[in-house]
Amino acid sequence: MGYLTGFMDYNRKDNQTRDPIERIRDWEEYSIRMEEDEFKRQGARCMDCATPFCHTGIEFDQSYLGCPVNNFIPEWNELVSDGDWKHALERLEETNNFPEFTGRVCPAPCEGSCTLAINDDPVAIKSIENEIIERGFENGWVEANPPAHRTGKKVAVIGSGPAGLAAADQLNHHGHEVTVYERDDRPGGLLMYGIPNMKLEKETIERRLNVLKEEGIQFECNVEVGVDITEAELRKQHDAIIVCTGAQAPRDVPADNRESKGIHFAMDYLKESTKALETDPDTASIHARGKNVIVIGGGDTGADCVATALRQECKRVVQFGKHPASPEDRTDDNPWPLFPMTFKLDYGYEESLKAYDEDPRKYEILTQSFDTDPNGNVVSLKTIGVEKVEEDGKLVTVEIDDSEQEWEVDLVLVAIGFTGPEKEVLDHFGLKLDERGRVWTVDGTEDYSTNQDAVFAAGDARRGQSLVVWAIREGREVAEQCHKYLVDEKETSFQAI
Repeated sequence: MGYLTGFMDYNRKDNQTRDPIERIRDWEEYSIRMEEDEFKRQGARCMDCATPFCHTGIEFDQSYLGCPVNNFIPEWNELVSDGDWKHALERLEETNNFPEFTGRVCPAPCEGSCTLAINDDPVAIKSIENEIIERGFENGWVEANPPAHRTGKKVAVIGSGPAGLAAADQLNHHGHEVTVYERDDRPGGLLMYGIPNMKLEKETIERRLNVLKEEGIQFECNVEVGVDITEAELRKQHDAIIVCTGAQAPRDVPADNRESKGIHFAMDYLKESTKALETDPDTASIHARGKNVIVIGGGDTGADCVATALRQECKRVVQFGKHPASPEDRTDDNPWPLFPMTFKLDYGYEESLKAYDEDPRKYEILTQSFDTDPNGNVVSLKTIGVEKVEEDGKLVTVEIDDSEQEWEVDLVLVAIGFTGPEKEVLDHFGLKLDERGRVWTVDGTEDYSTNQDAVFAAGDARRGQSLVVWAIREGREVAEQCHKYLVDEKETSFQAI
């Protein structure tokens, strides 16, 4: 440990953010990196615990403990505190293929499980991680490293989100030839179009994609598996297939007049807004300028919608959530080291507070119906208040009498999550699904084999909607299982078909 009393001598500091009023005028990242000396102090706050929970990476009681990719956090914290950034990068890259993604968009379960967080602010792990990889690129330490030898085995990866990219990266380093198939016009999955630029600039993704391409990974974009290329063709060209198509089937809101014009799924809105930035932000087919915007759903996707609407100069934006506001501190049923379910002021909410002098979030509220004008355009929606009460030992949501409200609205964005993976590719391969509509794998946890020979599945398609860091973990693990299959099989069943 570089500095024995750092956790007592230094207070937590994080990457700063640009002024909210300034940053809603553009689409650039809102975070500002700290100076090197401050990062050294933040690294020195790490206690180098005898039993560190920050890198455990397990699920427990429907929550998370620590980093899912098992980052060697205490080790690179110490290296950063000593100013040894290159060795810190080497240790970081041993466990995480894409720290520039997790260092920006991960909710940092590692920090929730930091031992220092028991009675103090946790170590600024996420900011340190991001700084390590940024210095790696700036100093030329991140460079293409193609495999010295090729095995002659070929793998198709369907989907280029974090799970697919991680799987492709691992398999390529094993010497297999990997082709990634993406139905969109650019690789990256939801990283590319589903996460706004102010959280993850696309140059950051392209920078990593260029490294992967230089290392020999092939990308085939604008290719929809089952339409533009068939299962039979994929099997003829490859020795194994990995399905990483995500879980993008949106959950809809059951309300009267849902088909009204001006009501869209949040992900469609975010994708259109992000794609328009390549040419002209004003050309987005779904735009919030001058409109009263209501976001239905209280999660991160909804928060991104709030921030996007602000940059499109909406008239007002409100976000509905059916749950009560999170507490300021942990509750008894959310103890350390579980992921802390506490109140946070996300970047979009901070921007709304500054721009409109109000937090856009409205809690414990459900949408009941939409009203339209004669042309079918949504003009208002009706809601009712709800609360959680205990019935037969369980918490249930009940409506509150006389709590109806009517809200003027021009644009409604539905952001209440996803029901699971889209079925087209899964049906095309005849993949078995579990009771929740996810791709079934042999034991549902560590085995990524599907019911079809030499076809594997990983990421959100297998586990349901989850975090980028969990997708990276699954991509790494499915790659190892696929690699074992390829080296164990002298002649795959594909070649016999």
